[in-house]
Amino acid sequence: MIEKIAEFFSQEMLYGIGFIIVGHAMGWFAGNSQFVWDWWKDKPILATILFGTPAGLSFWWGSKFCFAATGGELWSVRFIAAVFSYTVFPVMTWYFLGESMFTTKTLICVFLAMSILFVQLYFN
Repeated sequence: MIEKIAEFFSQEMLYGIGFIIVGHAMGWFAGNSQFVWDWWKDKPILATILFGTPAGLSFWWGSKFCFAATGGELWSVRFIAAVFSYTVFPVMTWYFLGESMFTTKTLICVFLAMSILFVQLYFN
């Protein structure tokens, strides 16, 4: 099993996951800065340009690296990106808005997301 994990988390996969995490973080700021800082409340276009463009580029590069790492399986890339959204969003929402990720509903969703990652890992 350790060999399978090491094989799955290749350098390409780690680069891809890193870009996906950055993309999710930038996407979080694009949509949620309005709730954190009053200054962003009426600036949707500026938020989209400043945060959305880097998010899109990060997802592009993340998809490229993960696609190569999975041997050309786009569905795997989709599920990997979804899993890491469930790691980035709860942490950022807790840090910036004080909403706990330790509710039953959120913990179940995080567990299910991690289960998807393990399916991708095991059946790779």
